[in-house]
Order: sequence, then C-alpha cells, then structure tokens
Amino acid sequence: MVRFMARLFKITIEESAEFLEKQLKNTRTASQKERIQVLWWLKTGQVQEHQELAHRLGRDKSTITRWLQKYRRGGLSELLLVKKAPGQVQHLTIEALAGLKERLATGAPFKSYGEIVEWLKTEYNLELTYATVYAWVHYRLQAKLKVPRPQSALQDLQAVELFKKTSFQQY
Repeated sequence: MVRFMARLFKITIEESAEFLEKQLKNTRTASQKERIQVLWWLKTGQVQEHQELAHRLGRDKSTITRWLQKYRRGGLSELLLVKKAPGQVQHLTIEALAGLKERLATGAPFKSYGEIVEWLKTEYNLELTYATVYAWVHYRLQAKLKVPRPQSALQDLQAVELFKKTSFQQY
C-alpha cells in the first residue's frame, strides 16, 4: 500500500484567532465566511493538512490554494475581495439619456416609443430597438407617453360641460 504525504501548510496568519472569530461572526456573505473560516482553522491549529481543509469546506484543493495565495499576496483584504464582472456596456449614452429625460420632462411629447427610437437615431445616431427604448423609458425613467385623445370638432361643448356636472358627483 502506497501512502502519500499530506501537504502541510507553510503560511503565517497575521490576525489573531479572536479577531478572526469576531470577523467570522460579523461577516454576512457566505463566500467571505468560508475564507475567514479557513484562516481561523489554520490559526487555531484545527487543520494541519491541505486535503483535510478542502474536505471540510467541500471545495477543491485548487480553490483553497488560490485563496491562500491571495492571502499571502495582500492579506485579509485581498482574500475577501470578490471581483465582479463589469457587465455589458449600456446601449444608451449618457448624453442621449440626459437629452431624453429633458425632452420627456419639458419638450414636445412623444406620441409613441417608435417615435423615440427615430428621435434617438436622428439626434444621437443610436440604433436602438423598440424593446430597449421601451424598457428605458417605461421602467427605468418611469415616464408615460401622455397624448390627449382625439376629440371631434363637431361636438357640443355645452353638452360636454353639462355631462361633467351631472355624471361626476362628489361623495
């Protein structure tokens, strides 16, 4: 039977066990909690082998190695830093967004979202889809395209006023 030597740690933890325990209790995210847990187990001497640490956390050994490399490089702050992907670039430029807000608030009202698409194309040279413009205007800017309903030129204004007085009574 061949037995392999367990890989021992060669790392010095700068923080005290009490500090790590306090951080462990105050940390809110699971990813940060796991990383602090690794340091606490090493500092208190509960774990001596790389494989045991990976087994306790249910993580791959390479993940533990990567975390410890981060700690060696920059300490606790580097270890707890979780990078986020930058995400997709916004379709609507800052200038176009400012112009759109201004036009919606004070300018001539748009009759449709299609009209806004055309306006953005002519004013800012932006090729946006109807769905993108709708999402921006309706959900993000929470603007409504208010256009009065058409009225007949032949209607009797006195009859309209009489209707308003008699049908909508205040309670």
